[in-house]
Formats: sequence, structure tokens, C-alpha cells
Amino acid sequence: MPLHRPAVSVYTVPTDAPEADGTLAWDSTTIVIAEVSDGEATGTGWTYGPPAVGAFLDEQLAPLVEGRDPLDVPGAHEAMCRAIRNAGRPGVAGCAISALDIALWDLKARLLELPLARLLGVAQEEVPVYGSGGFTTYRDKHLAAQLNGWVHGQRIPRVKIKIGEDRGRAVLRDMARVREARRVIGPGAELYVDANGAYTRKQAVRVGRALAEEGVAWFEEPVSSDDLTGLRLVRDALVCDVTAGEYGYDLAYFARMIGAGAVDCLQVDATRCGGITEFLRAAALAQAHGLEVSAHCAPHAHAAAAASLPNVRHLEWFYDHVRIEDMFFDGALDPSGGTVRPLSGVGHGLTLRAEEVARYRVG
Repeated sequence: MPLHRPAVSVYTVPTDAPEADGTLAWDSTTIVIAEVSDGEATGTGWTYGPPAVGAFLDEQLAPLVEGRDPLDVPGAHEAMCRAIRNAGRPGVAGCAISALDIALWDLKARLLELPLARLLGVAQEEVPVYGSGGFTTYRDKHLAAQLNGWVHGQRIPRVKIKIGEDRGRAVLRDMARVREARRVIGPGAELYVDANGAYTRKQAVRVGRALAEEGVAWFEEPVSSDDLTGLRLVRDALVCDVTAGEYGYDLAYFARMIGAGAVDCLQVDATRCGGITEFLRAAALAQAHGLEVSAHCAPHAHAAAAASLPNVRHLEWFYDHVRIEDMFFDGALDPSGGTVRPLSGVGHGLTLRAEEVARYRVG
């Protein structure tokens, strides 16, 4: 049966406390959901971004998908990418393509009555995760409670906190929070930090050398991810892994980052880069250059695809998105022990609780 016109819904969920990183603050998160059906089954995909993503998806992309063969996901993906040439791929258009592509892969797996991971092919049945949050707005008690929940409650042996507060102007507090995080999680857990591009180049090197004393293994976006030369400079100067890539909206972006030698591990976000279709291509490109990939945020949108990769390092168990995905979907994964197993059910295994979350719907 040919595809029906996709349905689009937009929801805004307030955070449960003020949140910020090194370069941005927010008090709510918006999820844009695409549902696509052929009359027999329905696939669901989503992205995180402004409500404009939903409007663009409905007006510009939905007509392109309507009437297509539901099994030909790469064809639909290519049609969408060609159609947005003049609109521009990064940002709103990229997120809209991503949500619909994820929905199409979910539908295909459901029509074939397979878990999405089995449809893509399983390289590893368990995908490691790391707890991610530790916002710069958190005081020590709040930070400790979150870290304790991951490491000692759910037994996730790797965690990440935000640093770079006030665009890099609060380094003393950054380091105090890192020391507190290490005290809470103990010497056995891996500690990561994310500066969200807040530091200057030499500042990032100085901070990175101090971070090494606390055993920090992962320094994410020490400088802007647009500064490939700066990322390479910091990478060459430090012992911890330097990582970036979450703002990649197409394959060419990842090719430039890899070609510049800018990262030790490439981050890829399927809810931005063009869905599962482009996520898999970016991972293959990274593997060809001897790099691992880490799936950025939206863990339930990534889990099945991550399981298909031989070079995946881990999946980000991001607090905001975990909270929303647990709230919005039946079938959420359990990260206890530090891994998830996305191999049950059909499709990606999640079902939207439309009535339960209707109060968050906007537009």
C-alpha cells in the first residue's frame, strides 16, 4: 500500500528545573513528532527543535512522501534532500527530514514484523550508554543527586556534566564542579565534560590540562565545533579525547570534520543529520577513517541504529530527552547496568501515548 500523508504534532514540555550549559539557557524542550502510515501500520519519528520544524515538515516534506512505496526509504530520503535545496539543509529543514526518515524506518520494520535493529543488522546486542546532564544551573546537591542516580542507582559507569559556564568566564566554578562530580562518582566511573564551545583555544588547553588531573576522559566541544582548526589544536595538546559533531546536518559536514583531524570520536545526531539514513552513512565514513561514533541525545531514536554499528562507542542518555521519551512513549529502554538492548518488539519498539501527553501539544 502506498504511504498516506504523514501526520505532524508538536509538543513543548517545561523542564523540571532551570537548565543551562556554557552558551545557552532554557526552560522547556520542544519535540516534533512525525507519524507515517500505509493503512496497515504506523511508523513514528521525532526530533527536538522549534515548532517551525513541524510546520516545515507538514508543508514542504509531507506531500513528497505521500504515495511512495513504504519500503523504499532511501528514495524518500533523497527526494526530501533534493526538494529543500533552496530552503537550506542545516537547521529546520534538516531536523524535519530527520524526523520523517526515522518514522519511515520504523514503519518499514513494522511492516516486515522485525525489530528495527534486526532490519538494519545487529553488530552488538548491547549498546553502552552514558548519563548526561549536570547543567551549569545545578548546585552541588542537585548535581550529586543526579550523578548518584546514574552511577550508584542505575549502575551506569560513565557520566557527563556541563562546564564552560557564562561562556567560559567561570573557570574556577567549572573546576570545582568537576572535582565535586569526581568525588560523587568515585574513581571507578568515567567522567566526561561538555563545554558547548564556550572556551577560546588556549583557554581550552589550560582547562583540559586541569581536567586531566581529575581523570576526565572526554572533552566535548572545548571550542566551537565550527572552529575545526581550534579543535585540532586542542586535540593535539591534550590526553583526553576531544569530541564534536552534534551540529552536523549533512554528510559533507562530517567529512570536513574528519578530514581536519578535529576529533577523537565523532558525535552524530540522527534527529538532525537526516535521520537513520544519514546516521549510518556518517558512521561508515568515520569507520573508514579509524574513528568511533557516539550517538548524540534522543537515545530512543538512536538505539536500534547504534546496535547496527561496529564502531559505536556509546549512546548519550541525555536527561531532558530521556525524561520526555519516557513520558511520551510506551516501550522505553532500561539503561541499568550501563547498556541498553534495543532488540524487542517491532520497529524501534516505541508507541506514542497521544492522549496522555495531549496537554503539552502546541499549534
